[in-house]
Amino acid sequence: MLLRVLQVIMAGCRSRDFTALEIAVLRYELGILRRQTNRPAMTAVERVFLAAASRLVPRTRRRSFVVTPATLLRWHRQLVAWRWTYPGRVGRPLTRRDVRELIERLARENPRWRYQRIVGELKKLGITVSATTLRKVLRGTRLGRLGREAS
Repeated sequence: MLLRVLQVIMAGCRSRDFTALEIAVLRYELGILRRQTNRPAMTAVERVFLAAASRLVPRTRRRSFVVTPATLLRWHRQLVAWRWTYPGRVGRPLTRRDVRELIERLARENPRWRYQRIVGELKKLGITVSATTLRKVLRGTRLGRLGREAS
């Protein structure tokens, strides 16, 4: 959207060399560089402005930019990745330790109970667990073969 606004402004000026825009970009970059002693760290707003302004400046004048075209492409890739990835969503939450211990205890104390019976007993206690989750919890134990009658 910022690119469109800058294009409208530049359409009104129609300067052949885009001198005014180039001066604005250089002043903006100079302000960024004055704040830094080492490598400039830019905010998201500064990145958006520089990326939009770079589209309007002729290729021959882009050498004066602080950032390279590869950097602009990297920012774009990061922006797209940020838009389509959702941090913190890595799958189902783990079953709490106390619930796992209770499942193992019920299975150990009641060897004839099957998965559905244990799920029902847990539900009576106010703990909602699916049979699949129950199987996954018991898979690593000796009790992982529930559902068959004990002999």
